[in-house]
Amino acid sequence: MRASVLSDWLAQRLDRGSAQPVYRQLHKLLQQAILSRELPAGARVPSSRLLAAELGIARNTVTQVYEQLVLEGYVTSATGRGTFVADTSPDEIVGATEIGSMQVRKNSDVSGAVLPGGAVATNSQIARVAESLAVAAPGVSTASGPEAVAAAHPQRPTARALSARGARLIGSAGVSKRQGGAFMPGVPDVSRFPARVWTRLHNKYWRSLRPDLLTYAPGGGLALLRHVLADYLRTSRSVRCSPEQIIITTGIHQSIDLAVRLLSDPGDTIWTEDPCYWGVRSVLHVSGLNTRPIAVDSEGLNPSPADFAAPPPRLMLVTPSHQYPLGMVMSLARRRMLLEYARQHQCWIIEDDYDSEFRYGSRPLASLQGLDTAGQVIYVGSFGKTLFPGLRVGYLVAPQALAESFATASAELYREGQLLQQAVLAEFIAEGHFTSHIRKMRALYGQRRQVLLDAVSRRYGDALPAMGGDAGLHVVMQLPEGSDDRAVAEAALARNIVVRPLSGYYSSRERANPGLLIGYACVPDEEIAPAFETLGEAIDTTLPLLA
Repeated sequence: MRASVLSDWLAQRLDRGSAQPVYRQLHKLLQQAILSRELPAGARVPSSRLLAAELGIARNTVTQVYEQLVLEGYVTSATGRGTFVADTSPDEIVGATEIGSMQVRKNSDVSGAVLPGGAVATNSQIARVAESLAVAAPGVSTASGPEAVAAAHPQRPTARALSARGARLIGSAGVSKRQGGAFMPGVPDVSRFPARVWTRLHNKYWRSLRPDLLTYAPGGGLALLRHVLADYLRTSRSVRCSPEQIIITTGIHQSIDLAVRLLSDPGDTIWTEDPCYWGVRSVLHVSGLNTRPIAVDSEGLNPSPADFAAPPPRLMLVTPSHQYPLGMVMSLARRRMLLEYARQHQCWIIEDDYDSEFRYGSRPLASLQGLDTAGQVIYVGSFGKTLFPGLRVGYLVAPQALAESFATASAELYREGQLLQQAVLAEFIAEGHFTSHIRKMRALYGQRRQVLLDAVSRRYGDALPAMGGDAGLHVVMQLPEGSDDRAVAEAALARNIVVRPLSGYYSSRERANPGLLIGYACVPDEEIAPAFETLGEAIDTTLPLLA
């Protein structure tokens, strides 16, 4: 291809007023032309001096583009012979007689591509190639790689269809596009986080620039954090553990994923509460486990005679201190029953203790793990609600006999890091800032909880009772039987209010009770009542019998 033809085509598409640098535009244009095979394999590209002069840009810019294309394998370059388009197509699908497979004779002094057999492409052929480029690339494209090929050949799929497991995960996904505002459940007030203290500790470690904090984490996480966390859990949650039993993770999801991977095989059965947290259910679905939903009552997990008659599960997943999402506390009798059943049948219990620090009017309850004498409870927790969700630090307390295996598996599977963050967190806990922050936030959330309950009572009285408000960061407002809580949630979202439909937490619609999860922790006091009035409008509009 002659320089004038190529340069004219490029000049028409380079946007000199764009925020995107000319270097990147030129690189993408040449890359796209090569990938689409409109700039044929074997074609000689103009020298950097000539192309720069034709385009009116710096020669260094063209040189850098050519060097990048060489590194990426799009072109080849030989001193004294020039730069040529590389053949990037698989041999078996490249047509030997197509213009896209033109080959250059390396011993020829040519200014254009050479057809098979030695004939030099004519100006009209080159012009047709340029014309087809104009059709294939009407403007500057940021696509590269497979995307650019797909753009030139739209009949080719860019990716295979999702697996059955992937489709099931996406089809039942409960993640929200909104992560804050009234009334997003489970989100703390991050504006009250003691940022100055955290920044001081963070800067302290950065100034010391310890290399051992900038590498991969050892199995289980930073030793200092494991030690201070063991002290905290023993004191505040009655967890029986040594530092060696604690595995630092990125949160509840990863902790449960690790336990499931080490303690079960695909096809094994796990008992889950019904309803339960959608995120945990997704982790279990992709693991290949057979989930058996167990109904809950006022005392927590309540297995039926049919559940006991079935083959025992390999795992049980429970939230005994504050059932999610309904909020009841598992009774001592039910806890002892569950531990005895697990001991007799060699089951593992995963205890999800996600927000036990926030109880209003009473002290936090002791953990189920603290009652375990057989070493069959895996205790998991997180700092996402006590500090801030973006911290992404959680923990798992493994039984003593399995602690080393859990630490090894964590390092093998997840290759953790964030040691600097863990060091800051460890000192934050050791200096007493963590417990002080929890005390302040417990008082704040308790006050906001009461403001919300008052707003519910003023508008609906006893018609729509709120439950589960003795702990945590949300309440559940019950709706009349047969109500469409999903429609209410959609109507609320249209008014910029976020609530979650309770029915989405059940294993099936047939077993579901309608209701709304209403979070209050991240909503300023003065905004709660007006926001609830807006939510009330959505409820009354969707469920006119309540109006």
